[in-house]
Amino acid sequence: MRKSILVLILFLTTFLAQATELIQMITTYQADYGALRRLYSNSLSDEYFSRIEKLNQGYLSDLRKVNYNSLAEDGKIDYVLFRNYLEKELAELAIEKASFDQVSGVLAFSKPLEEFYQGRRRAKKPEPQLLAASWNEVAKQVDAQLKNLASTPKYNSWQKAELAASAVEAMNRVTEEAYSYYFDFDPMFTWWMPEPWKKLDESMKAYAKALREHYANSVKDDGSGIIGRPIGRDALEKQLDFEMIAYSPEELIAEAEKQFAWCEKEMLKASNELGFGDDWKAALEMVKEAYFPAGEWPAEVIRLAEEATDYVESNDLITVPPLAKETWRTVMISAERQRISPFFLGGESIQIAYPTSEMSHEDKMMSMRGNNPHFSRATVQHELIPGHHLQQFMNQRNMTHRRMFGTPFWTEGWALYWEFVLWDKNFPRDAKDKVGMLFWRMHRCARIIFSLNYHLEKMTPQECIDLLVDKVGHERANAEAEVRRSFEGNYGPLYQIAYMIGALEFYAMREEMVDSGKMTEKEYHDLVMSQNAMPVEILRAKVTGNPLKKDHKASWRFLD
Repeated sequence: MRKSILVLILFLTTFLAQATELIQMITTYQADYGALRRLYSNSLSDEYFSRIEKLNQGYLSDLRKVNYNSLAEDGKIDYVLFRNYLEKELAELAIEKASFDQVSGVLAFSKPLEEFYQGRRRAKKPEPQLLAASWNEVAKQVDAQLKNLASTPKYNSWQKAELAASAVEAMNRVTEEAYSYYFDFDPMFTWWMPEPWKKLDESMKAYAKALREHYANSVKDDGSGIIGRPIGRDALEKQLDFEMIAYSPEELIAEAEKQFAWCEKEMLKASNELGFGDDWKAALEMVKEAYFPAGEWPAEVIRLAEEATDYVESNDLITVPPLAKETWRTVMISAERQRISPFFLGGESIQIAYPTSEMSHEDKMMSMRGNNPHFSRATVQHELIPGHHLQQFMNQRNMTHRRMFGTPFWTEGWALYWEFVLWDKNFPRDAKDKVGMLFWRMHRCARIIFSLNYHLEKMTPQECIDLLVDKVGHERANAEAEVRRSFEGNYGPLYQIAYMIGALEFYAMREEMVDSGKMTEKEYHDLVMSQNAMPVEILRAKVTGNPLKKDHKASWRFLD
């Protein structure tokens, strides 16, 4: 009994220490948003846009009624985080709605289908004979729209054509889900509806297929086979504002080029130390050849992981809970997945890329060469401890209401920041390790250069691949996978720049607080891990103790 009381007291003490005045509003919003997303499952519909906009506007209105000056420090941080989040959601929703409005005419046939799937939510009993006749007419209308497509002006971009097709496919999906709800459970529905549904399904699929190719004056594939969606300058600048990055795309590209030049100088030093003179690519080739035989690599990954953990603990750099060390594990990445992720992925499970039997000989060699121990000395700790696994472990236990404010500048920036710190502390054992760590640092610079230029529509995917091969020294298949991951994976347009830019934010804050003697390294790192995810500029307010204004916008010039 006494033990239970002590556990309860510990829980309440921890909870109250983490509670802020806005925790209830934020957690309720998360629940409300999830409930509405599950109910209004067709995200390409006026119904969806209207309801989610109403939700976000309502919460933003309620938030503005809060007396900001009466809030404690963490409450003010939550206020700014939540306000920024809601404004970002509303801005992105408006952009998506405007794009949808431009193509919504393709759904001219859909009203009877909307009434059907909306009625299914509350199990409204259909009149199957009337519904069969209705769907028969809807199919005819879809066929007529398909027939008339050839005589209608083509979309001026393949992205619009893709959105139009997706809108039809979304309508088909939710209609099928509602159809499956009644089929075999309602005898008369089951007797009347299979043929009308079959015809309607075929018509919508044919129409969507035709819409997908109904565009002109736009290049979908530059020959690389990688299909992305460049968002343009205006959207990039808006994204940077919401991420609290007070720099233009061009300024960030210039910083990346500056960082790349530093890497090249350091690479030349390592190359000369290895006997290759200024031919650092020859030194890089030698390092790639230090790969482990197939089957033996996972054991080395474990050794590298444990070595990095021991290093940060023995040097008193950060607190590592025993359970965090106990609970991570390994997974192998499939050959198909390696087409997108040719290196490590991390978190509670570190996912290891290495050859599989079905790969061609060339792909096997590229996988082994690209995952050699000297390259991996920089990336194993990035994925586990003190990187992503420790991040996720702490996020699940501290300020959990803030997890929805996550940003890659915090997530990826923190992991890469540790590569900076360990480099400064002479973590590389020799020149080969330096080459490996510098390879990845150059890669992060190149990500900024190619991804921003791509979204500014100044580089094509093939040019991005060539940059990684020619300037960084990537294996071509690995470069293709990296670019495919950047533009076809489920990543936002700023994700690839977030590694280096986020790391530079953490590094600048370290100079401000640790190098100045205001905090120890461990105090700084532990404080960051206690706050959960957020834009790094907002985190800086907590670390430095500088108060935030209610209407705080991006202003920190951390590169200057």
